[in-house]
Amino acid sequence: MEDNTTDNQAFENTLNPENTSADLSFTNRIDLTELQAGIAQIRTEIGKVIVGQKGMIDMLIASILANGHSLIEGVPGVAKTVSAKLLAKSLAVDFSRIQFTPDLMPSDILGTSIYDMKTSEFEFKKGPIFSNMILIDEINRAPAKTQAALFEVMEERQITIDGHQYKMDLPFIVLATQNPIEQEGTYRLPEAQLDRFLFKIDVDYPTAEEEVEILMREQSLKNSSKTDQITATLSKAQVEAFQKLVTQIQIEPNLIKYIADIIINTRSNPFLYLGASPRASIAILKASKAFAAMNGRDFVTPEDIKQAAIPVLQHRVIVTPEREMEGVTTKQIVKQIIETVEIPR
Repeated sequence: MEDNTTDNQAFENTLNPENTSADLSFTNRIDLTELQAGIAQIRTEIGKVIVGQKGMIDMLIASILANGHSLIEGVPGVAKTVSAKLLAKSLAVDFSRIQFTPDLMPSDILGTSIYDMKTSEFEFKKGPIFSNMILIDEINRAPAKTQAALFEVMEERQITIDGHQYKMDLPFIVLATQNPIEQEGTYRLPEAQLDRFLFKIDVDYPTAEEEVEILMREQSLKNSSKTDQITATLSKAQVEAFQKLVTQIQIEPNLIKYIADIIINTRSNPFLYLGASPRASIAILKASKAFAAMNGRDFVTPEDIKQAAIPVLQHRVIVTPEREMEGVTTKQIVKQIIETVEIPR
């Protein structure tokens, strides 16, 4: 009779993540050594400048591994833009920063066709969106027409201008920031646009100890720049290889059903006016694989799914007007759903 002891142990570890921390005797079917070393290097480089904000940095790394875009939200001055710039600099990829303003036009982002007098033909001049990592600062400052220009490029990694399709160079990741407290002069992102983002990352204030450390580091900078301390550690080819590696992470059928149960619960929750779509369940699947790989496992656990659920769902569901008036947030409801849905055993 065939010995299934090893497979049974791996399956038990999948269902009980506590076992993996107590007994690390399992052997990965996928070699994640280089991936973990690369992630450690990125964390080290960003940590030279950014104090704390571990959750934000981990989610940004996970979004890259899952080949998804991220919306970073927080009050001004909590290192949203700096973190995105440092992350881009820690990778040997092309980087563009676009400042969204009320007078920004779609052609300012995508590019435009210019008539060439010498050839008597129109020549397409590429806009700043043609890069590997795009930082969009204050995405809600631009009007709906400009925001809509991002729909195709974020979803399909291509744009269509004058009947011609232009493919983006891979990897292609959009990181966008917005402030949650400024309403004047802003344009709320529509649900269809929000749904294009894999994660919505909330950035909080630093602790008292972290605030002191920030000031100490600022004092020690003197005339040098923060970004001068960062060294590119991963190439385009490595990033693409890691993204492909993450897609091979294993997930048990009962955990796939667990993801589906969470999503279905958002659609029947009385506190939610709008539930999550199948795109959200696919996003949780991809993100949970990324978190598993970051934790050195080639299989997904319920904890990976829980870790992915809130940043994936909080911007995809809408609270009913009655509950919104009571101060209930989407994050609170998603947490409640995760706590009530039974974990597979």
